[in-house]
Amino acid sequence: MQGVKKLVLGVFAALGFGSSWAAYNWSFPTPVTPIAHETLHVHNLFMVIALTLFFGVLALMLYSFWTHRKSRGQVASTFTGPTTRKQWLFTLAPFAFLLILDYGVFGIPAFHAVKMYENTKEDAELVVKVTGNQWFWQYEFPAQGVKFTSRLSTPREQILNQAPKDEHYLLEVDNPLVLPVGKKIRFITTSNDVIHSWWVPAFGVKRDAVPGFLREFWAKVDTEGTYRGQCSELCGKEHGFMPVVVNVVSEQEFNAWLASKKAAPAATAAGASDKPLTLDEARAHGEKVFAANCVACHQATGKGIPGSFPALDGSKVATGPVDVHIQTVLNGRPNTAMVAFGKMLSDADIAAVVTYERNAWGNKTGDVVQAAKVAELKKAH
Repeated sequence: MQGVKKLVLGVFAALGFGSSWAAYNWSFPTPVTPIAHETLHVHNLFMVIALTLFFGVLALMLYSFWTHRKSRGQVASTFTGPTTRKQWLFTLAPFAFLLILDYGVFGIPAFHAVKMYENTKEDAELVVKVTGNQWFWQYEFPAQGVKFTSRLSTPREQILNQAPKDEHYLLEVDNPLVLPVGKKIRFITTSNDVIHSWWVPAFGVKRDAVPGFLREFWAKVDTEGTYRGQCSELCGKEHGFMPVVVNVVSEQEFNAWLASKKAAPAATAAGASDKPLTLDEARAHGEKVFAANCVACHQATGKGIPGSFPALDGSKVATGPVDVHIQTVLNGRPNTAMVAFGKMLSDADIAAVVTYERNAWGNKTGDVVQAAKVAELKKAH
């Protein structure tokens, strides 16, 4: 197989296709979960059977063409008169063969794989809730009280072809999901806006995240490493910028990471309440939050996308009452693409991004919003 692959790649290289074919793979990614192993096994079994049938029928056809050709004096037979038992046999035998093949040889392994895939609750050692948003993922460990967002971290300069692309272009995030190796993880998916789909090829799992529904799958990763995937459901203009990155580590490393995630919100809240930010500090932090969460819709220029997403530069929200601006970011706008960031961002992040939006581009309000103000409006709401 490797020799054939090298031959084909050599032909393409000679024809000028070059390095674009260098990393071409014939098979699935290396499986690292029981489901992925079972999927690959079923796939290979089906391919062997299908190819055997294909070449068997092809050989029979070629033999018939060669043996019964006109140059050898063959005369076509005529089939008239009453139906014979032989005709019934030749009609029903292939039908029975295919019926047994479909339900026996194909059906049983496929049923076993599907049954395994749906067995989410038995022996599950950890629960992870995955929520799709336009256009990022939110992960939650309900039993541990940990929640965070995971967004594309590929620099916009690379996306705009203003800088060289990294090895993992469009497959990089700021906060990857971390899982322990060898533990059965029960995943629960849902969405806050449109249908998304969480997909990691090496795990052999893909499940749609549907608004208003909770859908499940599971994975038990047997090899440590970093695994990458994407949203595989067309979910809007930034669909291609919604990667999945999972770091699978030892149980000790996972516990340490989980502890750091639990401590981070408390440390952030304490720091925010102890030290009010200056305008320059808030703008600098807010620009980073804006780039990670808002730039796809409102654009780096603050002009938005006419007809789709409103401009912030000179808008009534960004230059009007501060409380209205904060509430808009906290709670979103019903029936629009503006989602509620109150549960996705910290009070400090929301305060900073509101400050940035009120003092960027042509907006020069001079307002500096502190995290305490955001917390106050949260309680009031």
